[in-house]
Amino acid sequence: MISDKIQAALNTQINVEQYSAQLYLAMSAHCDGLGFKGFAHWLRIQAGEETAHATKLIDFLLDRRGRLDLQPIAAPPREFGSVIEVFEKSLAHEEGNTRKINALFELARSEKDPASEIQLQWYVTEQVEEEANVGLVVDHLHAVGDKGGAIWYLDSRMGKRAARVQP
Repeated sequence: MISDKIQAALNTQINVEQYSAQLYLAMSAHCDGLGFKGFAHWLRIQAGEETAHATKLIDFLLDRRGRLDLQPIAAPPREFGSVIEVFEKSLAHEEGNTRKINALFELARSEKDPASEIQLQWYVTEQVEEEANVGLVVDHLHAVGDKGGAIWYLDSRMGKRAARVQP
């Protein structure tokens, strides 16, 4: 069995992951509206990953005989500014998610729940990758700026991102 405290925290994180999926869909639509189909594609793939992260937590919670308690998902913004601003906001969002995952990991450790701690280790590692991936896009965007041919080249590269299978 899973403790009530861990169960509540996992349910909260499931909501965070689902909000992240909605946020990335909104960012994707925003980039699409700006004519950047490649960045829109990259963000759409990211939304799918966030949904997979939520599903992985749901499965873990249910496998532990916990209760899923879905909450309303806050509506994300619709406007994000330039493509550079979109990805800067995405990086800030991922940094916030990292803090939440780390706090959840620490809770599992303090509750002496090794199963949750082991499961959450995957999320800790995933957040390192998430921040690195978004940070690289931000670095590239800062290098090329938001005007001229280089951003369109970068847009075409972002359109080649393939969805990956989540473990």
